[in-house]
Amino acid sequence: MISTAIRVARVGSAAELAAAALMMLGFPCLMLAALLPSVDAFAAAAAVTYLADHYLHRRGSYLVNRLGKVRAGLSIRFLIRQLLLVLLLARLDLSDSTVFNAAIACFLAFFGLQAPHGALVTLIQLRRKLPVATRNVDLGSSVRIPDAPPGALLSRSAEKMLHLDLVAVAGLLITGATDNSVYGFVGIAVSLVLALGCVVALVPFVRGRRIPPKGETVLAAVDDWLREYRPETVLYFSGSKDSAYQANMWLETMEQLDTRPLIILRERAVLERVAPTTVPVICVPGGVHLMNMDLSTVRVALYPANVGKNIHMLRVPTIQHVFIGHGDSDKLASVNPFSKVYDEVWTAGRAGRDRYAIADVGVRDDDIVEVGRPQLAPIQTWQGVPEGRIPTVLYAPTWEGWDDNPGNTSILLAGENIVRSLLQAEPPVRVLYKPHPFTGTRSAAAKAAHGRITALVEAAGAGRAANPQFVSDPAGQAAAKERLAGIEARIAVLTGSDGNGDEAEATRDGLVDMARHTEVARLRAEWNDAYWRSFSTAEHRVITGAEPRLYDCFNVSDAMVSDISSVVSDFIASGKPYAVTDSAELGAEEFKRQNTAVRGAVILSNSAAELGELLDAVTDPAADAQASGRQELKRYLLGPDEPASIDQFNSAVRELARQAERRNLGQKNGTSAAAVNLAAAVPGQRVTGEADGATVTG
Repeated sequence: MISTAIRVARVGSAAELAAAALMMLGFPCLMLAALLPSVDAFAAAAAVTYLADHYLHRRGSYLVNRLGKVRAGLSIRFLIRQLLLVLLLARLDLSDSTVFNAAIACFLAFFGLQAPHGALVTLIQLRRKLPVATRNVDLGSSVRIPDAPPGALLSRSAEKMLHLDLVAVAGLLITGATDNSVYGFVGIAVSLVLALGCVVALVPFVRGRRIPPKGETVLAAVDDWLREYRPETVLYFSGSKDSAYQANMWLETMEQLDTRPLIILRERAVLERVAPTTVPVICVPGGVHLMNMDLSTVRVALYPANVGKNIHMLRVPTIQHVFIGHGDSDKLASVNPFSKVYDEVWTAGRAGRDRYAIADVGVRDDDIVEVGRPQLAPIQTWQGVPEGRIPTVLYAPTWEGWDDNPGNTSILLAGENIVRSLLQAEPPVRVLYKPHPFTGTRSAAAKAAHGRITALVEAAGAGRAANPQFVSDPAGQAAAKERLAGIEARIAVLTGSDGNGDEAEATRDGLVDMARHTEVARLRAEWNDAYWRSFSTAEHRVITGAEPRLYDCFNVSDAMVSDISSVVSDFIASGKPYAVTDSAELGAEEFKRQNTAVRGAVILSNSAAELGELLDAVTDPAADAQASGRQELKRYLLGPDEPASIDQFNSAVRELARQAERRNLGQKNGTSAAAVNLAAAVPGQRVTGEADGATVTG
């Protein structure tokens, strides 16, 4: 029942739901206390409403925004509390006193200051929101971007400003309890001085050199930088903040390009979640701004996702456009008919080419190029289960998708069966559960199933952690946890993740420090090593968030259970045994016929009864009936091991850049095939490249 209430209220936890309930119940209690009258009861109820309101704002609760929609917004809640305090003072026979009149005047003045404060905050934020935001782009030397106001003045500014009435409320309550007006006057004075101080402190940031340059100036500076940098290959990405991983998976590849790379993003929320990189990044939310940006030197544009905003780049004919995707799988998304709009579609291996041929969605075979998967380089090849360690099985299901197709994810029908079977396996195995980051975002049933699976794994993990049979090095684990904390603190310092500044300041100061970047990369590798040493090699674990990465989970696992997704294709690079769930119950043969990546897998029904075959393959290589088939499938799905995938990728970029140059030169000289054919088909028609003044004959 509580989980249902949480879902309906769209709050993140039971604690948020409790805070919201206490806040809403607190106001009737305030009215009752004012009517009685009872200063103590009023003070207690006021404290509850203040604290609950503050907690919900700090958590960024969805409910806070919804209250505004039903005319119970932040300002209204504070105003009601102040009016009820005035009622309490009147019921205490203080209505004829000077402090009573001062309280009314205080609250009127206090709310009068909210308008200029809100106007100043809004004006500052609007002026500091530049038309573009950048990383690793030197704009600071060409445009003057002033420091942001202190975070204390702008972060949750309305909430902080309104909470300044707390001093006046406290002073007036003490006056009500003691009949001593001094407390009320002092509280009123302090609240008004603080509120006025907040307004005055913001004024300098809307005048003089504290004002950022106009948008046109910033855009001109970006164009100047582009002309100097002369980018050649662009990674173009648009999507929700939760899809930022689709761009992040290509960052290391972009860093290894032989040509000058550039990353173009379309959403500020994605920019906030882009991993650290040495590649220049430009976030351009406005389509008009992007279409007027000087990208004349770009020859190849790479697209990880099929989204509507791609059209703003696809319209540029001087660029060759390539769909590279964000994974290689047998999902329908891997043969999207939208892919016809690109000049080329790059796949990992032959399997991707064959998928398009079978799907017959209009993508021509000669527009498909096999380039391997450069991201898979960190995946280690399996050498068997180390002696003395129990096997580790990774359960990495995909999310529920946009429809209710039962084949989308195993979580709904098979997830709990899979996890229970693994947790009860004999001989024992360790379970790592790493769900897709979108799990439960569309389907309440999937979210609930994920919650139950998480509870199963965490409970079993706690049992293992407390069992001496499975704990081999408690001192080493404690040292690893201490090392983890130290690494995280150092990374926080190096990456500046302290919440100071704003987007404009980050644009000005966002140049990569190579020494710092190298140290962060080293520390992240150390973090990953320390993380796995911080708990027993037998302890079950739920792994969410960006770290540890999926490929890190691959490397510590001996087998995997998953669904039809790019996770399966990527895992095949390890050569380890794996199982895939036939959640739609197609049957093993039909499932393999429809899905190439499962042809080297153990096929699971929703009961997960076949898991024993996977576990046998892990513990006894001689029982691994799929071993030879996996090697052949790896080459088919991911391409040959030689040359290295990054070399294949770079070669494809260079060749496409040459095609773009030939096309552009042909357009300039009027020698393109289309222009020649047009001239031949329409005698007398002038074509590009003819001398001015040529006569057109009919």
